[in-house]
Amino acid sequence: MRILVIEDDEDLADAIVRRLRRLGHAVDWQNDGLSADGVLQYETFDLVILDIGLPRMSGFDILHRLRDRGSKTPVLALTARIDIEDRVHALDTGADDYLAKPFDFRELEARCRALLRRPIAQATGVQRFGDLTIDSAARQVTLAGQRIDLPKREYSLLEILLAGMNRAVSKSEIANKLFAFDDDAAPNAIEVYIARLRRKLEGSPLRIETQRGTGYLLTATEEADSVASAPPRA
Repeated sequence: MRILVIEDDEDLADAIVRRLRRLGHAVDWQNDGLSADGVLQYETFDLVILDIGLPRMSGFDILHRLRDRGSKTPVLALTARIDIEDRVHALDTGADDYLAKPFDFRELEARCRALLRRPIAQATGVQRFGDLTIDSAARQVTLAGQRIDLPKREYSLLEILLAGMNRAVSKSEIANKLFAFDDDAAPNAIEVYIARLRRKLEGSPLRIETQRGTGYLLTATEEADSVASAPPRA
């Protein structure tokens, strides 16, 4: 799963990131509210762990903007504040759960597991580029009605490139999102996965271009059709 940690305490953030990566998750970290809000506008995550007391933009504001954009991404709010009003405000603003600092990491992991088990309406739609269909709920890709066999990591790579559509995605960004902390990836692993994905997408409207010194650019010769939503979260 892909998780975004938004926390300005570097020691705490580092501990959370390391712990979650050891569990096999791909984890990103942002240390201020404004930067985190920018990331959330253009990238998708399976879970957001959000500190309420952030510099440059509060966690409350991030939550409000996230929900205003229609995002159903699960959010676990963290804060040192113990006032019941803050807890209620976080939940009313759109947080799915709440954890007060200091906390036991076993409880953090348990709450993350519970939130990740919930069905999510967002990011479970169908995108169509001409005769290429990408069903993110089923994690399946078909071309002219024929299924393209994409193992888990190749499909994750496609998701990363789709999230950065029409911009060059750097190798370091891909590596951070594609490989868990403890993965022993070969130096040319990204090139290998890109080559495999590019070969499997031949004949489709999607193109993966290599931008030397910059990264990889995903473009489409045909515009994406409508995205179908899944049923609301239970």
